[in-house]
Amino acid sequence: MEPSKVYFTDMRAKPGMNLQQKLRRLILKAGIGDIDFTDKYAAIKIHFGEPGNLAFLRPNFAKTVADTVKELGGHPFLTDCNTLYVGRRKNALDHMDAAYENGFSPFSTGCQIIIGDGLKGTDDIDVPVNGGEYIQNAHIGRAVMDADIFISLSHFKGHESTGFGGALKNIGMGCGSRAGKMDMHCAGKPVVDAQMCRSCGMCRKNCAHGAIEFDENRRAVIDHERCVGCGRCIGVCNFDAIHNPNDSANDELNCKIAEYAKAVVDGRPAFHINIVNQVSPYCDCHIENDTAVIPDVGMFASFDPVALDVACADACNRMPVLPGSVLHDHLHAKGACDHHDHFTNISPATNWKVGMEHGEKIGLGTCRYELIEI
Repeated sequence: MEPSKVYFTDMRAKPGMNLQQKLRRLILKAGIGDIDFTDKYAAIKIHFGEPGNLAFLRPNFAKTVADTVKELGGHPFLTDCNTLYVGRRKNALDHMDAAYENGFSPFSTGCQIIIGDGLKGTDDIDVPVNGGEYIQNAHIGRAVMDADIFISLSHFKGHESTGFGGALKNIGMGCGSRAGKMDMHCAGKPVVDAQMCRSCGMCRKNCAHGAIEFDENRRAVIDHERCVGCGRCIGVCNFDAIHNPNDSANDELNCKIAEYAKAVVDGRPAFHINIVNQVSPYCDCHIENDTAVIPDVGMFASFDPVALDVACADACNRMPVLPGSVLHDHLHAKGACDHHDHFTNISPATNWKVGMEHGEKIGLGTCRYELIEI
């Protein structure tokens, strides 16, 4: 397979050219105009950010993409599906309130918001996964599949279960309905190191399934019968007391995400954009964001989501580590092991390459890319 073209521009904004103008120029150079948008509905998949987290993409980026789609004759809308975990985005009403609170509205972005899997996360459609090894039919939000054209607009950052969250994570996990998210998460179950637990209760507070209780010593215990393996407790524990002992479970999660992403994009035009700024160590689903682990990198665009994510990961790994970040702390901790990969150094039980390689295997894209700087 020939390398895919990935287009890149940095985050420098010299006099006369702001970041929104640079983004528009980038996606046009990358070929978004080759898609026939005339009178077609275009879903722009974005993460609206959990209120309290300030690392999510600003609505201005979404407006640039939506305005470009309208210039090309299309009818854009912003979309995301509801979440499994406790938070402000687990039903469509709260989800839209959260989006508005974080600045996303028809007035700020120039297009409407539609929650992809409906009011309670049950409005989905089963989509066959061509070549799937783990998933035969993916449960995707109906509004996402009703669109004629699919665009992913992703904030590229770390993630405690997949290494990083980029295009594949935004598409695969993000477009899964609540049933779909359960489908992807069900393999791995975290455990608690009782000696590390400080009884703070954050894990129980953030478990949407009532799977965490405390024993007679006030140490957290996870009920694996109730646990769905979402990894939320891992991310909210400040004491590294919770981990997934089964590395293969994270590998399987990455493969399932790739298969869900393939279900979403198969059979219709699709285009993908990653914004690599404020690279926080964990997902924007958190109600907080830690300091960035590396300097801002830039904006990337491609028709190939696999090549796009690999290019972004490679670019991140060429960046220096920011002092005072989680990544810096992990590298300087006693007995630290440098994996020579920023994302694995943040979350050692993850291997993001597994998902990329599986995406290539099932025909979602290729890991090989040609980087074209704009």
